[in-house]
Amino acid sequence: MAGNSQRRGAMRKTGTKKGMVVGSGGQRRKALKGKGPTPKAEERPSHPAARKAAAARRAEERAGEARRGAATGRPGAAETVAGRNAVVEALRADVPVKALYVAERIDSDDRVREVLKVAAERGLPLLEAPRSELDRITGGAVHQGLALTLPPYEYADPADLVAAASDAGEVPLIVALDGVTDPRNLGAVVRSAAAFGAHGVVVPERRSAGMTAGAWKTSAGAAARTPVAKATNLARALRAYKDAGLFVVGLDGAGEVELAAAEVLDQPVCLVVGSEGAGMSRIVTETCDLVVRIPIVSSVESLNAGVAAGVALYEITRARAAGGPR
Repeated sequence: MAGNSQRRGAMRKTGTKKGMVVGSGGQRRKALKGKGPTPKAEERPSHPAARKAAAARRAEERAGEARRGAATGRPGAAETVAGRNAVVEALRADVPVKALYVAERIDSDDRVREVLKVAAERGLPLLEAPRSELDRITGGAVHQGLALTLPPYEYADPADLVAAASDAGEVPLIVALDGVTDPRNLGAVVRSAAAFGAHGVVVPERRSAGMTAGAWKTSAGAAARTPVAKATNLARALRAYKDAGLFVVGLDGAGEVELAAAEVLDQPVCLVVGSEGAGMSRIVTETCDLVVRIPIVSSVESLNAGVAAGVALYEITRARAAGGPR
């Protein structure tokens, strides 16, 4: 009732925010503190530009991982082949397939129809996926609605190649590559090794091409029949071959003798081929029992690894058939 000051809430207590009080009027609590200059749009987490930049970084990281996996051929590294022409060529070359991805509502053409037909005939794992998923799988590469992944290549041990020759009752013939980083050159060497009856190819673990889709395609199916071994240390693997009774013969333009004149070609041989530019490394050259050269005209500095290996393997096969050098 009126005048009842004892009623609960009738009088405001001293010190409450409402009403006039002595002091700042409560404005200090509301004062804004300085936060420095406004950050760039890419640095603000909720800004569209920041989200776009983060997505671009993630795509680049995925693409980098895919490129590193493809380049090294390391165990466990999944490689992806993207694009209609690339997928068709891989399937025609009998490249092993882990999974084949086709975009939803893809525009069909002759290449897509061929891929689907091959997948059905071979019973390949076929997965339909949204284009965003294909973008993720391929690391942002241009896939045109088609991509496939390869299973990790299972490398042999260098000692297994000598054992395979022994089990077959044959004179060992092994090819070792030093510093060859082009997968197509590796594929070409594997193809030549299969054609001339070599028991396998050895590559070093570092600074070397691996069995990628490019190597598989260039080998024209030979990679399914000829093992590729990986050596942690190539020079050490070559010394182990020497202990097993193999002659380690290196190819170099400045070799001691011509290839055809070498007297050890009909013996157990490990042929070492270096890169086209740098050739064999110093330590690998020093490990060789013999360094030979392929005679070529002076206007041509060198042959690439695939061609050089093919020429040398032919000469070794000819020497063995004839019972020695010409």
